[in-house]
Amino acid sequence: MTEHAFQAQVSEVLSLVINSLYSHPEVFLRELLSNASDALDKERFMALTAPSDDSEPLRIRLIPNEADKTLTIDDNGIGMDEAELIKNLGTIAHSGSREFLAQLKEKKDVALIGQFGVGFYSGYLVADRVEVVSRKRGATQATRWQSDGKSGFTTEPAERASRGTSVILHLKEEHKEFVSPWKVRELVTRYSDYVGYPIELGTKPSAKSDDAESSDEVKSGELEFERVNQASALWQRRAAEVTDEQYNEFYKHLTHDWEEPLAKKHFRVEGSQEFTGLLFIPKRPPFDLFSPEERHGVRLHVKRVFIMDDCKELLPRWLRFVRGVIDSEDLPLNVSREILQDSKLVRVIRKQVVKQVLDLLEEVAEKRPEDYATLWKNYGAVLKEGLHFDPEYKERLAKLLRYQSSRVEGTTSLAEYVKRMPEGQKAIYYLYGPSLRTVAASPHGEALKARGYEVLYMVDTVDDWAVRGLAEFEGKPLTSAMDEKLDLEKLDGE
Repeated sequence: MTEHAFQAQVSEVLSLVINSLYSHPEVFLRELLSNASDALDKERFMALTAPSDDSEPLRIRLIPNEADKTLTIDDNGIGMDEAELIKNLGTIAHSGSREFLAQLKEKKDVALIGQFGVGFYSGYLVADRVEVVSRKRGATQATRWQSDGKSGFTTEPAERASRGTSVILHLKEEHKEFVSPWKVRELVTRYSDYVGYPIELGTKPSAKSDDAESSDEVKSGELEFERVNQASALWQRRAAEVTDEQYNEFYKHLTHDWEEPLAKKHFRVEGSQEFTGLLFIPKRPPFDLFSPEERHGVRLHVKRVFIMDDCKELLPRWLRFVRGVIDSEDLPLNVSREILQDSKLVRVIRKQVVKQVLDLLEEVAEKRPEDYATLWKNYGAVLKEGLHFDPEYKERLAKLLRYQSSRVEGTTSLAEYVKRMPEGQKAIYYLYGPSLRTVAASPHGEALKARGYEVLYMVDTVDDWAVRGLAEFEGKPLTSAMDEKLDLEKLDGE
């Protein structure tokens, strides 16, 4: 047995997770089932090019054991070796643990946690000790990882008949209800009914054994397994058949977010390309929205077969806040990132996905202005990047822009600005600066306001070059109030 210390931030995060963040401990099951589903996705993809010797159908099994007061979440996915167990379970949010802690301590915000990849640790909400027994695809040796979630963890060789991972939760006394089969069934139905693999519940557990090794894994012959989820692809259903509650739970399963999405778009495209999509806009931006290393994109499936997470080829970087699933009927199953980058099929899909997102944004802006104000506050600076990087969309993006103004409270659109323009005004005037206070007090703006002209205030760092990509709106050029060519005497004459 080898002892290991947690990465420095892990102990702090575990303390926050256990003591501060979760108001509903039962969400631990959704997190662990989601992790198991990801492991099955990876195995399914690997099997396309390198079939496994294990021909057992992919599945997840839940094994409550009332005698031992344990709940086991078992999958036959890709599995992990010792090095991967140490890396994945002994460290947190490799690129952002410090930022994660800083935001948690500042805001005490439960909605943040799902965005940092720490869902595994939710198991400590209900367990005082967690064991993980895993055997990697192609390996003969399994490894046991275990910890009480305090100072550190241990690893040691273990036995497991086939590839996959078992997470064994040794439940706290106050959470022993989670060994009840009816309770487990209820949680699966509520949180994970749409996981794309069978979730099987084991009943009639065997009597407690004195053999420690036998508790690592319960043989299928000792239990009767019953499938307890629908395991159907939600995005393949007709929108009229899906409730808002089902959409919200699917979103939470997909993203590990704790809040409902701000907006969603469920669509099917037919014609030269056939694909289905389900897209979401989160209420809150991730902590790494402006990080150069930030991963973005949607989950890609081909004919319901998972291909990859974070498929950035299907979304431009200026839509990196969008989450969702795209399921294509036409891409080859053995698709690689190189094929994606060069594929005409992918370019067609990407264009349609961008169109669907812009349709959704316009719908929210028109029908739910308060929600759009929230959306713009969180993602407006990102959307403006599209004016520079994708000029073909600048007309549609221009209608979505919102700026603070010298004339109205809150923000205003360019269309609203144009409607308020006095007769004879030939340009849209703006001021760019580091803060609202700075631009509002600018003498350049005062000169224009004194002549009855409204001035837009641009204070995002991207505004300076984004507005150059836009150049004009409805035939009105966007002109800086600080432009040295701006002739105020000429304006007075006009």
